[in-house]
Amino acid sequence: MALLHLSFTSKYLCGTTDVNVILPNPAYGQEPAQMYTSGKKYKVLWLLHGTYGDYSDWLRKSNVELYACEKQIAVVMPSAMNSNYVDWKTFSMGYNVYSYFFEELMPMVHGWLPVSRRREDNFIAGLSMGGRGTCVYALNHPECFAAAYSFSSAPNPLKEPDLSSPFAAREVTLIDNFGGMDGYRKSPLNLWDRAKQCVQDDIDLPKMYFACGDRDPIAYASFCNFRTYAEEIGFHAEFHELPGYSHEWRFWDLCIQDALDRFFPTEGKQPVFDGKGTVCCI
Repeated sequence: MALLHLSFTSKYLCGTTDVNVILPNPAYGQEPAQMYTSGKKYKVLWLLHGTYGDYSDWLRKSNVELYACEKQIAVVMPSAMNSNYVDWKTFSMGYNVYSYFFEELMPMVHGWLPVSRRREDNFIAGLSMGGRGTCVYALNHPECFAAAYSFSSAPNPLKEPDLSSPFAAREVTLIDNFGGMDGYRKSPLNLWDRAKQCVQDDIDLPKMYFACGDRDPIAYASFCNFRTYAEEIGFHAEFHELPGYSHEWRFWDLCIQDALDRFFPTEGKQPVFDGKGTVCCI
């Protein structure tokens, strides 16, 4: 595979940001010119990091480059700091990740690189905070993605922050960023209500997947809560619960393999999670 590191000044992030992109190399025995002049547009996975992470996480801590090579796809891995993948207008000069993703990053990648802009060729996934970002983007811009997979994260009702939580400071500033609880509940982060509204309006959503380890102290309760809620409201999704895993990279490396097997199936190969753990299809 080819690995591109893009460092550029972003209008929406008001500063320099970084993106890693994996692109296919010529197949064994293929003439390079044959590939590079073919005009082929590759399917693409938009892959999001979690809290405290950045554009390098997936490359450093998983084997995603190997798996992408096997599937012959492109993978785009941006940085988003600890933003929850929404616009932070009140941070410094502005750090507007939601707008950046749709108004800057996607047009740049689709315009500069050999990847397809068609909905059926674009997929999104992420871990923890990136799993929340995956849901934010998939439910608010369903026209952009064929499928979405959230690892170790699931929607929850928005409420006043639990000040004992290690993420309380972010929740407090998020509420302030949106001008209080009313604005917070009207923001793209209100996935609980957004999921119900999508069902009521019969929105053509991407195919949705969720996975969580049953020993995850951060995400498991939310995962179970949303699984029950999804069944109540008729929100179609597939939930994979894996025994013995916590909030950890060993689990997320399995998750990315399962996601790629479902997004880009190979004849005769079953997804990693088939036959493992508990599966609930709603």
